Amino acid sequence: MHKTKVAIVGMGTVGSGVARLLLDHGDRTARHAGRTLWLQKAVVRDLRKPRQCELPPGILTDRLEDVLEDEDIEVVALLMGGLEPARTVMLNLLDAGKDVVTANKALLAEHGAELFDRARLLGRCIAFEAAVAGGIPIISNISQCFSANQITSLQGILNGTSNFIVSQMDDQGWDYAHALKEAQRLGYAEEDPTMDVDGTDAAQKLAILAHLAFGARIRWQDIPRQGIDQLDIQDIHFAGELGYRIKLIAQARLGAHGLELSVSPTLIRSGRPLAEVRRNYNAINVVGDAVGDIFFHGQGAGQMPTASAVVADMIDTAVGRTPITFRTLELWSNRESPVSIRPDEDMPSRYYLRLTVADEPGSLAKITSVLGEHCISISSVIQHEPDPLSNSPQVQLVIMTHEAPEGAARRAVEKITQLPVVTGPSVRMRVMKDVKV
Repeated sequence: MHKTKVAIVGMGTVGSGVARLLLDHGDRTARHAGRTLWLQKAVVRDLRKPRQCELPPGILTDRLEDVLEDEDIEVVALLMGGLEPARTVMLNLLDAGKDVVTANKALLAEHGAELFDRARLLGRCIAFEAAVAGGIPIISNISQCFSANQITSLQGILNGTSNFIVSQMDDQGWDYAHALKEAQRLGYAEEDPTMDVDGTDAAQKLAILAHLAFGARIRWQDIPRQGIDQLDIQDIHFAGELGYRIKLIAQARLGAHGLELSVSPTLIRSGRPLAEVRRNYNAINVVGDAVGDIFFHGQGAGQMPTASAVVADMIDTAVGRTPITFRTLELWSNRESPVSIRPDEDMPSRYYLRLTVADEPGSLAKITSVLGEHCISISSVIQHEPDPLSNSPQVQLVIMTHEAPEGAARRAVEKITQLPVVTGPSVRMRVMKDVKV
């Protein structure tokens, strides 16, 4: 059987998983590819570091040149994280005539235009299924399987760390700090979890999906985002009382006024598929004008789910499917964006508001007056009776609104927070439209 020689650059968790699939299940990959994917080299920084898989002699090297100078190596899995040296390494691989498979979503979100332009110029291709949602095949489905559709919306849980934390807060009643500590203990969260919990990771992935689905040219930094790092257990409880769960949702929705993009903690009606996604799982709901609603659910990270996506891309690249798709889609090209981005200020939503207010006559009236000034109508209000054993002069007031523009809701809450009857910080979160899925 014909051999296609391949290499791996970066032998961390995912790289080790890719090596295991190539070495231990070569018969499986050969059956799907019609050829053997022969692991020729694996490049690492430190040869002495213990590896999660055992490699045959002669494969492991600390010299990138061993890949660049080997003309027989056709496909390289670039599995380094971060922006540099990953960007430079990818450019070097493309210049050396290699097709590249990557799982680095930050690299694509930041430097996609430069990298894809270089690949096109050189007649090479870049595959990146593993960059978004791990083992869920969302990239290939959006770019190929939905090609007969105009996708109208994407709504997803794209960060497993955040979803694990929120799920534990909901299921176990833990506060944020406790849930984060457990996520770190289990290896779901890094020692520095900032990019996961502040919405950065989800925004980078959403930028990639929005580009694929809508042709949108947008910097991930320009996507309005809010993370879960300020999420209070009180809001988990109140959402449950109202019949909702809170999830960190990345959303892209195409409307008459342009493409709406956001990443934020969002209330979703309990029982809806996205609301029931637990632990470190990812999920994406896609709506196409022909196919209707499609729901994807699975492991969004982890060694073998991500390695599965990488090896699938290596197979598609080796047999020639990826190069055809790459040329056809013209990803990150200089073509004018076919959609405009709707300003965050104008984006409509329902809202959940939680306010700490003085337990005195007239407090609610003053708050509803401000909402009325900003043309925001109220759907429901929760105010529990004060605890008779507590001497606290404060109560929690929860308001669910009807749909209103983001700018109006923000200005209303800013003014409400300044009222003398409001005695603590306010909380505002989006509420997902209760549509049939």
